[in-house]
Amino acid sequence: MLFHSSIRKELARSFGATLVVLFTIVLTMLLIRTLGQASSGKVNPQEILLVLGYTILGRMPILLALALFISVVSTIARMYRDSEMSIWLSSGLSLSHLLKPVLKFTWPILLVAASLQLLAWPWTNQQIALFKDRFERRGDLDRVAPGQFRESSDGRRVFFIEKGAEAGTGKNIFVYAISPEGRESITTARTGKVEWSDDRQFLMLSQGQRLDINNVGQSLTLSNFETYGVQINQAKNQASLGTPASAIHTWDLWLNPTPINKAELGWRVGMILTTINLVLLAVAMTHANPRAAKGGQLMTALLTFVVYYNLVSVAKSWVASGSLGMTTGLVLIHLPLALLALGLLWLRQNNLRWRDLLKPSNVTGAGVST
Repeated sequence: MLFHSSIRKELARSFGATLVVLFTIVLTMLLIRTLGQASSGKVNPQEILLVLGYTILGRMPILLALALFISVVSTIARMYRDSEMSIWLSSGLSLSHLLKPVLKFTWPILLVAASLQLLAWPWTNQQIALFKDRFERRGDLDRVAPGQFRESSDGRRVFFIEKGAEAGTGKNIFVYAISPEGRESITTARTGKVEWSDDRQFLMLSQGQRLDINNVGQSLTLSNFETYGVQINQAKNQASLGTPASAIHTWDLWLNPTPINKAELGWRVGMILTTINLVLLAVAMTHANPRAAKGGQLMTALLTFVVYYNLVSVAKSWVASGSLGMTTGLVLIHLPLALLALGLLWLRQNNLRWRDLLKPSNVTGAGVST
């Protein structure tokens, strides 16, 4: 039908414009966060664009779901304001017939979002984890930037070095360290250089002093030295903390049903169901009053998405803690929303309201008056 074709074209224009706006906003926010991670030493500054690209790719399913929801809401609201829905309903078609052109437009986007959620999401998280793990496994001296204070990989030392004239050398060196027993030490030196002994890397300091602080015995020890060595490559021997559940392939989550894996698997499947339910809610709940403000429906749509997304996240935490099963969490969150969307659609189609269902019937038994 010509009317179906015009609806799909308008949905496509609205979806494209909404996706561009959301993509720009999210890209800016993720860029700021990635730059913050790079400045704090969690991400290699030379790999910012790669980390940002993987991050935005992993967030695309959520962006697609939100853009699709907003585009359907804005399109149907515009049809109500311009009295196109009045023509649609007066022609003998009900509101449920509007689902056909909407679903015909949305199913390719739903398929792409599901593929990204099940396949691209764990792959991007795996790549980001590899970048961060490789950056965390550097030697402590590699973390030090000239003229900046840097923390070691184990969080027990802080370095400050002014870059020297040659590679591997520095001047005006400051090292603060705290031992596992709680003892603190402050070491300063005029110069220093990197040396290797077997497989161990040392920072050899020259012409400096060391202050040891014993917090238990409340004692201070100050010593001067001509040469002093500090081992700086402990990070290379640290064991990996394991792969996070968000970076595990979907099929592997299914084969290893631990509570955390089931929570992650339920969240991925739940986001697909969320996208489907949002499309049904957009058709069922949208009703624009020509005299009302144009932004009312949009604010309602954004609030609905935020509440729905938070409910999915809460269900994920419950499944991860073992308080709820994965199937129970999916049914508990998504089935009521699907029933709510279908119920709203039925009420709108029959020109009823919720309070009309609570009123007693006005129809009485048939009788003959004389």
